[in-house]
Amino acid sequence: MKISDISRITEKGVTVDVSVSPNSSASGPDGFDEWRKRLIIRVRAPPLDGKANKEVEDVLKDITGFRAEIMAGHLSRQKTVTIYGDPGTIIKALEDV
Repeated sequence: MKISDISRITEKGVTVDVSVSPNSSASGPDGFDEWRKRLIIRVRAPPLDGKANKEVEDVLKDITGFRAEIMAGHLSRQKTVTIYGDPGTIIKALEDV
């Protein structure tokens, strides 16, 4: 699976479909969920009070260097995240992970 399978270029940047695994021992990307067609993001935070959501945004910002915002799925493990910035740079950073 490729980043292009789980992302869409928008006028604001790139929208990425992710699957979140909270309460993990480490934070960061962990491959693809082939069945759901999503990037797996592991976070240390529990899914309480938006802590895991904030950490997902922080992980994607650390990877790409651009601000990330969850657009859909705030109460679900399956989320849609918009990363604001140059689409080419964002896609390249995600591919390099």
